[in-house]
Amino acid sequence: MASPPRNPFNPPLAEGVRRFGFRKWYERELLSSHAHLLLTLLCSIALIGMLEVFKGGTLEEKLLDVLLFIASGAIGLWSLRRYLYLLMHAEEVANQANCPDCGTYARFEVLGEDRRSSQTEVRCRACTRTWTIEA
Repeated sequence: MASPPRNPFNPPLAEGVRRFGFRKWYERELLSSHAHLLLTLLCSIALIGMLEVFKGGTLEEKLLDVLLFIASGAIGLWSLRRYLYLLMHAEEVANQANCPDCGTYARFEVLGEDRRSSQTEVRCRACTRTWTIEA
């Protein structure tokens, strides 16, 4: 899966863990994904409103309504895709955050990352075991 463009609010795993720690990175990913879900809901309400408004008006107003309907639909689809991507990405990484040896959750430090293959090498703070998280 190709990685999305850089976003200052959603840094990549390695950068986010270094700056905030894993738990805060995970929380930020979930909050961002749910903000996109809220945008999807608002776009759905806008679509319903556009259908109501379309019933009356002049030709110019109806054309504007159609343009707003298309714009709301496009933004809604984009935000739904972004919501699903961020949510699934956060869950996929969280499922790999357990140390394979001692089972400690989310207590690791980042050793390095390979951006081409989206792999991050981490080391457990409890038992010093290293493993790779695929983000």
